[in-house]
Amino acid sequence: MPGALSQVKVLDLSRVFAGPWCTQILADLGADVIKVERPGSGDDTRGWGPPWVEHLKSEERPDSTYFTVANRGKRSVTANLKHPQGQDIVRRLAEQCDVFVENFKVGDLKRYGLDYDRISSINPRIVYCSITGYGQDGPYAKKPAYDLVLQGAGGLMSVTGLPDEAPGGGPLKVGMPVVDVLAGMYATVAILAAINHRGLSGRGQYIDIALLDCMLALGSNQAIAYLRNGKLPTRLGNEHRNLVPYQVFATADGYIVIAVGNDAQWRRLCKALSRPDLGADPRFKRMADRVAHRTALISDLHRILTTRTSREWIALIEAQSVPCGPINDYSQLLEDPQVLQRALITHVQRPDGKASQIVASPLRLQATPVVYERASPKLGEHTDTVLSALLGRKSEEISLLRESGAI
Repeated sequence: MPGALSQVKVLDLSRVFAGPWCTQILADLGADVIKVERPGSGDDTRGWGPPWVEHLKSEERPDSTYFTVANRGKRSVTANLKHPQGQDIVRRLAEQCDVFVENFKVGDLKRYGLDYDRISSINPRIVYCSITGYGQDGPYAKKPAYDLVLQGAGGLMSVTGLPDEAPGGGPLKVGMPVVDVLAGMYATVAILAAINHRGLSGRGQYIDIALLDCMLALGSNQAIAYLRNGKLPTRLGNEHRNLVPYQVFATADGYIVIAVGNDAQWRRLCKALSRPDLGADPRFKRMADRVAHRTALISDLHRILTTRTSREWIALIEAQSVPCGPINDYSQLLEDPQVLQRALITHVQRPDGKASQIVASPLRLQATPVVYERASPKLGEHTDTVLSALLGRKSEEISLLRESGAI
């Protein structure tokens, strides 16, 4: 069955995580993604181990699992962008592609004749997406950046972690590459919008995605609240600025999360806790009251919740239709019946006939479901087939290109 994007061909010059995350989403939806990598070393994340994936041995070492989680479904072609013939290969491939994705520093690809102006002159229908730390203009445009840098610069670490005065307080990063993932998703949305517009106009366009922009968008509620009241948001640990109770609580044998989003849920929680008096207490009746009297209320709730186990409390609270849940580690998460029912761990076939475990795409399309046709590629695995099939290069020509260092 054709995928939703089976008619789309993507030339992927991105590496590390934000760009590859974007192009993997496109690949999951059926696009033919050709990943262009440096000969010899490839994507930086191939070396971000351990753990390693032994069957993906490139050059002298295997590749990392970090690489595999953002590069399934792609074909890997090596091309030396500093070599004139390597540049020409990329331009010839771009002529046949619908989308071009890159995350080089601002201005780098112009030196190689691979910038938007040059590529769009040979393919006016191309949708060209650049992903950078700070965008294509502004005083920081040429600064390099990784996810961690933008978690700090983008405000996230100012509101993540325990308060400064608490033991262990201070800035804290999120445990996932959230900025990269977010930028990759925004890039995907922009690319799909541009493809749709091209269907109407006949022309592609340029897309400028900045990690900083994406990070500020994620923190919109914090930024706008500050602009309205002039009060800087601070770190609250696991608590919520506007909702109480909405946090982690210790139980007799561990921790649970309770998330009360309205006053009706609060009254039902009090019933589950066998404390209807808390629900009737004028200090706690409305959300604004609970926020104002946060310290007193949370102290009471902590005392109550340590009297039973996590499993007992979750059963009682869920019976009252109040959102709550456990704090799972990954062994618990991957054995969770909901995860198993949704088949969130699945497999993709490797060229050697064996299967590799992957985390399934969360995209569930009924008519054009995601199909996992390719495992993450070995470095340069598809160079010869792509150059032969798409560019008509004969095996002798490919051998000469390899000898010259172009591929």
